[in-house]
Order: sequence, then structure tokens, then C-alpha cells
Amino acid sequence: MSSTTTTTTHTISLGSSGDKNAQSTPEVKPASAAPAGLGACGTGGYPVPGMPKFDDLYKKRQWQLEHMAGAFRVFARKGYTEGTAGHISVRDPIDPNTFWINPLGVHFGMLKAEDMVHVNEEGQVIGGNKVAVNAAGFMIHSAIHKARPDINAACHAHSPAGKAWSTFGRPVEILNQDSCTFYGIQTVYNSFGGVVLEAEEGQRLAEALGEKGRVAILQNHGLLTAGGTVDEAAYLFTSLERTCEVQLMVESAKLPKNIVGDKEAEYTANVNADPETLYYEFQTDLNYEIWKSNGELSQGL
Repeated sequence: MSSTTTTTTHTISLGSSGDKNAQSTPEVKPASAAPAGLGACGTGGYPVPGMPKFDDLYKKRQWQLEHMAGAFRVFARKGYTEGTAGHISVRDPIDPNTFWINPLGVHFGMLKAEDMVHVNEEGQVIGGNKVAVNAAGFMIHSAIHKARPDINAACHAHSPAGKAWSTFGRPVEILNQDSCTFYGIQTVYNSFGGVVLEAEEGQRLAEALGEKGRVAILQNHGLLTAGGTVDEAAYLFTSLERTCEVQLMVESAKLPKNIVGDKEAEYTANVNADPETLYYEFQTDLNYEIWKSNGELSQGL
């Protein structure tokens, strides 16, 4: 069985008793004053649906795999495929020391829940679709899942803008409202050691993500994102890829940049970057893929 949480929306005021033509400098509120998560996303007196809650872990597993397949379809539509490179992993809710990953050599746009492969910490296939998986993908995802119990899903793909920006070995700058999502949660892995086929390289990458990081720029490689749900990790990836694209556009203009201030960035991140809001942000892309699949994909509920 599953149930869906709801979040009460906040009320906004559109009127003012002062001079409507008066100009004023906006006050920067402290981050603690930001509306909490989904409460900031909608208004009108009706609740915003939150993440479903499950009392049956087998149904939760199926829900995760359906959303995982949907995330791959989103990645395919956005052009993140590159041969056999790229992978998404999801921790198994029944046996948390194992995880699910995509099969080697299948196009993202063709994947369904039943295509996913269940692997253990040694990289052996133990269930699901019993086929080979990407060795580099296993090394990366296994190290992350071991190092960070709070992370249930991770995404890595060789997306164009991410690859381009990664050559600079720099974090994305907080240039606009959307990039505030990455305030305080991004890191850069500056050591490129080729294809990740050794356990030590995967461990170093996981260490670079740190205790709280959720996104990483892998120098000369691409992007890595992580979250409590595959939806959160996937949305962070799509948003980071677009942020890299915008950053490259800004850099090419060779004009002075205005960076968002720390207080403003922190306030915005508190509104937009909590796990439940990031989950909800991904549902628009996910539901489009479900609609487009003509029944091949579902919400897994």
C-alpha cells in the first residue's frame, strides 16, 4: 500500500496600502525565513502533493524502478546518451546493501523497470534483469552508496554541457535563481584517472563528494548528482547540465558578471533545493515521459 503526503500551500498578498508607484530596495530575508519546501511552490488554498509513503517495501521497489526508467527516458530526450556511457543507480529498499543499475549497452530511451539489474556490493548480479552492467558505473555507484547512507540514488552521464564545463575544473557560479539550487552542495573532483575501473578511483570520487555534497563536477569527465530519491538526483542532473550550458554562454560573452550574494543564494536554496521540492520539480518531466510512452511506463504506485 502507498499513500501520498500533501503539503499545505502558503498564502500570498497581492495588495499594499502604500504608494503603488513607490520604489524600494528589496530586503534580503534570512535563510531561516524562507518558506519551507513545497509550501513555497503553490498557492490558492489547495495542497501540493508530496512524495508517496509506502508500508510495502516491494511496492516501493517497483515505484523506484518505474521512476528510474522514467529518468532514463528524460535523459534520452535531453540528449545525454553517449554510447554505453552513463548510469543511474537506486538503493534497494529491501536489502539496502544492494542497488539497481541499468544494463550495459541499452539506449536510455528504451529502458523499462523490468530492464534494471540488481547487483550486490561485489558487483555480482543477484536479481532483476540478469545481464552485464557497466564496470565503471558499478565502481562509481558502489562507492557512493557505501560512503553515503543518506544517498539512495545517483546519476552520471556524459552530457554535452557538463563535459564542456568539466574541462575547467571549477564549480558552477551562482549566476541566477536556478543555480542557487547548488549553493553549498557542489564539489569538484580534480583528479582524472581515466575510465573508473579500479575500486580506489571510485572511493576517491565518493570522498570528493564529501559528507553533504549532492552534485560533483568531475574534471575532464562530466557530472554526477545524488539524492534521497531517483527523482531528486535526476532533477539535480538536468538542472546542473542546463546551468553548465548557461555558464558557458555567459563566459563566451566576456562581459562583467554579477554573482548572486551569499544571503540571497542561501535563502533561495532553502526554498528550492530541499529533497521534497526537488522530487516534485522532476514530476513534470517524468509525467511527460509516462504520457508519451502510451502505457509502457507508469508511476509504479
